[in-house]
Amino acid sequence: MTAAENVCYTLINVPMDSEPPSEISLKNDLGNNCGMSAFLTSFPPPLEKGDVKLKTEALKKVIIMILNGEKLPGLLMTIIRFVLPLQDHTIKKLLLVFWEIVPKTTPDGRLLQEMILVCDAYRKDLQHPNEFIRGSTLRFLCKLKEAELLEPLMPAIRACLEHRHSYVRRNAVLAIYTIYRNFEHLIPDAPELIHDFLVNEKDASCKRNAFMMLIHADQDRALDYLSTCIDQVQTFGDILQLVIVELIYKVCHANPSERARFIRCIYNLLQSSSPAVKYEAAGTLVTLSSAPTAIKAAAQCYIDLIIKESDNNVKLIVLDRLIELKEHPSHERVLQDLVMDILRVLSTPDLEVRKKTLQLALDLVSSRNVEELVIVLKKEVIKTNNVTEHEDTDKYRQLLVRTLHSCSVRFPDMAANVIPVLMEFLSDNNEAAAADVLEFVREAIQRFDNLRPLIVEKMLEVFHAIKSVKIYRGALWILGEYCSTKEDIQSVMTEVRRSLGEIPIVESEIKKETGELKPEEEVSVGPAQKLVTEMGTYATQSALSSSRPAKKEEDRPPLRGFLLDGDFFVAASLATTLTKIALRYVSLVQEKKKQNSFNAEAMLLMATILHLGKSSLPKKPITDDDVDRISLCLKVLSECSPLMNDIFNKECRQSLSHMLSAKLEEEKLSQKKESEKRNVTIQPDDPISFMQLTAKNEMSSKEDQFQLSLLAAMGNTQRKEAADPLASKLNKVVTQLTGFSDPVYAEAYVHVNQYDIVLDVLVVNQTSDTLQNCTLELATLGDLKLVEKPSPLTLAPHDFANIKANVKVASTENGIIFGNVVYDVSGAASDRNCVVLSDIHIDIMDYIQPASCTDAEFRQMWAEFEWENKVTVNTNIIDLNEYLQHILKSTNMKCLTPEKALSGYCGFMAANLYARSIFGEDALANVSIEKPIHLGPEAPVTGHIRIRAKSQGMALSLGDKINLSQKKTSL
Repeated sequence: MTAAENVCYTLINVPMDSEPPSEISLKNDLGNNCGMSAFLTSFPPPLEKGDVKLKTEALKKVIIMILNGEKLPGLLMTIIRFVLPLQDHTIKKLLLVFWEIVPKTTPDGRLLQEMILVCDAYRKDLQHPNEFIRGSTLRFLCKLKEAELLEPLMPAIRACLEHRHSYVRRNAVLAIYTIYRNFEHLIPDAPELIHDFLVNEKDASCKRNAFMMLIHADQDRALDYLSTCIDQVQTFGDILQLVIVELIYKVCHANPSERARFIRCIYNLLQSSSPAVKYEAAGTLVTLSSAPTAIKAAAQCYIDLIIKESDNNVKLIVLDRLIELKEHPSHERVLQDLVMDILRVLSTPDLEVRKKTLQLALDLVSSRNVEELVIVLKKEVIKTNNVTEHEDTDKYRQLLVRTLHSCSVRFPDMAANVIPVLMEFLSDNNEAAAADVLEFVREAIQRFDNLRPLIVEKMLEVFHAIKSVKIYRGALWILGEYCSTKEDIQSVMTEVRRSLGEIPIVESEIKKETGELKPEEEVSVGPAQKLVTEMGTYATQSALSSSRPAKKEEDRPPLRGFLLDGDFFVAASLATTLTKIALRYVSLVQEKKKQNSFNAEAMLLMATILHLGKSSLPKKPITDDDVDRISLCLKVLSECSPLMNDIFNKECRQSLSHMLSAKLEEEKLSQKKESEKRNVTIQPDDPISFMQLTAKNEMSSKEDQFQLSLLAAMGNTQRKEAADPLASKLNKVVTQLTGFSDPVYAEAYVHVNQYDIVLDVLVVNQTSDTLQNCTLELATLGDLKLVEKPSPLTLAPHDFANIKANVKVASTENGIIFGNVVYDVSGAASDRNCVVLSDIHIDIMDYIQPASCTDAEFRQMWAEFEWENKVTVNTNIIDLNEYLQHILKSTNMKCLTPEKALSGYCGFMAANLYARSIFGEDALANVSIEKPIHLGPEAPVTGHIRIRAKSQGMALSLGDKINLSQKKTSL
């Protein structure tokens, strides 16, 4: 084992760019030319002859050289003679590092004679009047592994427990604990000594260290002390309270019968002033007791933490703990009573926190609390109406609308309260929120017959204020489909005429352009007046102003504006709506004259729109599809056949009904799967799980939670990569970096964590020379960043060493790590030698996880994302479904298209795929493939895969992955 691999507590990384100094020059600097006569005549030598600054720099160089594997035995006595007696604080700190790393024994394991002098110097430091020197020395003694060195120092260490300064006492406790753990014979009465110290101690940090020692050294004494002061626990400092929580958890975990003794203490700690103590106490209480009162107390503690803590990361972590509580069937009912408290978290401006909170509230809602939930959500929706300063307000409003939608679907009685509030947002500038409202209204009007009059009435009220063409089309469809009375049908026609303005459109626009409309006529009507004739037509409007062309666009009626902008798809939708209401009006009204009048008015509107589309007035001409649709509607109204009446007024609604039924069935199925997942049932013939035989990651909640969190903090948690509990690094792919014939052989084991990559590189010296300053030099390509430069090593002939390098990952894209190994040959005068390493390719698949989203979210992201990568299908797989499954497996993506839509065989297939990276980046893909039947049954699948992502790297990397994997046939 090389010197760099020895156990070391202090890490120093300094680049060795310059030539290392020789041992003789270091001796001169450390001794600073103090002759032997000075040492013989006086010990310590005269300090005025020594330059402290020069000695400090020399000592730093010595430390770095020893860390890099150099052996400097000749300097030991020089340092003892000329450096150790110095009283300079910097020198003393450096000496602590030096004695930590320097070899203290001979090759046969005996203590070096010189260390007796060192031991005596540190005995004096332990009695030094300066508390910093005493404390630093005590900290250093925690790192010593030689009992012979520690034995003479024990009386001085004990005496430090009574020092006036808390810094010394605190480190004395740590030193005693470490020595007791490693060499119990040196201080066998340590637990009793520390217990007595703890009883009389007042300082919080000292008490914490002493109590921590008793927990690990003598748990019974720790419990005895806790029993004497259990009622005063709330008055302790937070660092001591955290240790008490850990002790109670460990005791109750090992001996469940002790729970009743300490659970009251945990309840008291929930009221602590420290957020960390409250969090740990709540987590411990949940593991120790499943009583409803305990769960309620812990949940309330979590909720208070979320509300009071300002850090969004803390809020998200604690919210996750609440969600974990909800997953337990017996705890869910307790949390249902706390839904209103959970909703207080919505005061947080962060969108991610609000999203999780709303989802949790929705999961917990029941018939008992749904009314209160809806009232709060309605207030939140109204609050967002006039708030525009925050960029996430629109998205938050969208979340609220969806939550209310879900509540209304699950609890139909609430729909009547929700609909009037939400329909105000149809005129909202945020199209996404308005689209969600429209989808909700469409579902509600179809499912709840009793609410139809209310919805139609509210829709007619807000119809004129709708600003988005997409929302306008949806509102037109709803009004055309569900207006069933004569009055409502007449109101729809009135609103359409009001929204279209003066007709015929072409003639009125030409008149306005040529200035035939007089200014005084325009002024007389005024921009705020809306004059409607008794026939329901618009008399005039300020959109006809020719004197103020800048305001002309703003004052146009909405539908007229859409048409003049060239959006004639809304005209096709209007034609369908007019046809539906006209056919329904004919069936409701018996008078032939009124029937003809209404039909003629509808046909006039369609004809004037067709005329406008063919003219040069709109920015874009009408498309042939829209012309065909409007012409068809004109023909239907001219004939009024019963068949067309059935198609327009019955079949459309049945299609919607089928779609909503399928959607509801899918939701119920997913909810059933979730509930089955959460219901834990143990069958009589279930296998018994033995803790000793299971992998760490498969252990249940009985695993020590404190130990797990410590391992997670140290980065030692294992991901569930293999079912075999004996799975090790050998099962991983090792990347060979150099050839077997190179002077230095290197191979790397690449371990991909969530946000970083750890490279464990084995470097082997295959020559008979000693390689000095052997350095692994790495560089990265892509969004990777090398965290630290690996330290240089000295490799003996045919020696080997392991070097670890950390690479930080910032985003999801393919990355390349490349570099070389450089070294000097001992004794050679040539330049540095270099061995170039093979590239290490980092796979994007390590960061992509399957995820799901709604169709609306998918379409919205598809429209927003600017980077697209189109991949041509080039495979030898001959089955469409098999190819899709192969792509899903290769890319870690999830298919959003339902299985029903993909079932059967028709020669072509289209599917939407979605995944999310661990960095929160979205990846979308659309697979459009077909089986060319004309080429025979064995012809491979053809088609395209379109990938869209927010970043270019993600889109390109995913495309490369598909290109590489699609050519492999699945056997």
